[in-house]
Amino acid sequence: MNRALERLLTEQQNEHTRDIDQAPTLGMLEMMSDEDQKVASAVRAVLPQIAKAVDAIVASFRAGGRLFYVGAGTSGRLGILDASECPPTFGTEPEMVQGIIAGGDTAIRCAVEGAEDDEALGASDIGERGIGVHDVVVGIAASGRTPYVIGAMKKAKEAGAAVVCVCNNPDSVMSKHADISIEAVTGPEAVLGSTRLKAGTAQKMILNMLTTASFIQMGKVYGNLMVDLQATNFKLVNRAKGIIQRATGAPDDIVEQAFRATRGDVKTATVMIATGSTYEQAKQLLRQSGGFVRGAIEISLTGSGKPAG
Repeated sequence: MNRALERLLTEQQNEHTRDIDQAPTLGMLEMMSDEDQKVASAVRAVLPQIAKAVDAIVASFRAGGRLFYVGAGTSGRLGILDASECPPTFGTEPEMVQGIIAGGDTAIRCAVEGAEDDEALGASDIGERGIGVHDVVVGIAASGRTPYVIGAMKKAKEAGAAVVCVCNNPDSVMSKHADISIEAVTGPEAVLGSTRLKAGTAQKMILNMLTTASFIQMGKVYGNLMVDLQATNFKLVNRAKGIIQRATGAPDDIVEQAFRATRGDVKTATVMIATGSTYEQAKQLLRQSGGFVRGAIEISLTGSGKPAG
């Protein structure tokens, strides 16, 4: 038995849920809910570290770099989930944010025996991506000591990438290999060691923040509207038109006309309506503003060729 593992907070027995197996259904759920209330506080406590990671990611993106998530099991799946949602939400290329899981694609659905214990495999998997100085690698593991993730982090650091760790135990092994350490301490799980619960929820919240805050700073959001949304189905087409309308206050017919003229490009349609410009003029304004809707509108208003201020 590994005593070091036993000492991890995520491997402790939760005193508040010792009798969860004897509780009625509602009682079980209340116990779990009580534990879940602690997650948001744990994440809030590490906001300064999350902010540092966001700043590193934004700097990476502006330099043409990429963001990689690396994890095993639940942590790996959460990284893949966040990465896969960036293209439809923010209109990014799939290569810009990538998720890597121990054991490869098979491990997304099924456990791959021994993969998370293979440090050399982690180094090999990250090495295959051609990691460089403009990239950011985020290692994710509830325990903070997964060998596969540590191998990837070490390899990324050797390549000059910025390295971040996201885990759920204090003073983790992973933190020793990270430039920025995010340790959201969520404590013992409602069911001993089931880190898909509080730890996984905290990780999901943190990854949401990393990409959302980064892409806001990359001009993918105007106000709180997803102006780089990809309208790939009926629901999203309707949402896209609603975003244009909320951003501009234009009536339905004007929104429809701009949506068609831009072939569903929400950002360009918004600038067209807001500035009274043609499609090409709106695209030029966006190029001048670096892709920011607010900046494009300011350029149009000031006629200066650059945003006000």
